[in-house]
Amino acid sequence: MVKVTRRDAEIRLTEAGHELFWKFGFKKVTVEDVCKKAGVSKMSFYRYYENKTELAKRVLDNVISDGVVKFREIMTDDDTAVNKMHRFIDLKIEGTNNISKEFIADIYGDMGSEIQQYMAKLTAHTITTMIEEFRNAQSRGVFNSNFKPELLFALSNSFIELMNNPVLNKLYENPQEIIIEMVNLISYGIAPSGAESGAESASEEKCQRPDR
Repeated sequence: MVKVTRRDAEIRLTEAGHELFWKFGFKKVTVEDVCKKAGVSKMSFYRYYENKTELAKRVLDNVISDGVVKFREIMTDDDTAVNKMHRFIDLKIEGTNNISKEFIADIYGDMGSEIQQYMAKLTAHTITTMIEEFRNAQSRGVFNSNFKPELLFALSNSFIELMNNPVLNKLYENPQEIIIEMVNLISYGIAPSGAESGAESASEEKCQRPDR
């Protein structure tokens, strides 16, 4: 096992936990798996984390905190309303990249478990924070002030499911086209007057981008 400094050990453990949890789920991954991946001893693991659940909490904290920072940047820069919505949905999709079905089932399906309750609390706090940022953008005239951001977040949570819909996939050449259509559908209703031309330009630009 490669020796690492105490300074690097916690970072390595967190990164290894992130990769393994995302790929195999929370339940299947053991402390031994994380230590082997990180190149860190079990003694070092328990120096930083009481158990696997505490490591998972740290991983979730890091991922969601990073997402909130990126969302705040989207809301506060001088981009158009339509482009902001494209970037917001891209951020939602980015956050789900490489997450296994096992991880989703372990986090959301194991009702009453410590990690499920933690995730529910973390998600509720995050949504509250993001809605507040959205309302701040509304107060600056970026979005229609009459639009309720709670609806937007409810809709965005269903976008990933729609992306995997086999019927929709047959109607579009690639997932990006589905995103463009969904975002434009929302944006025309919440953008201030005059933003429609910006939406058309954003759509054309997006369509020209290569598939991911």
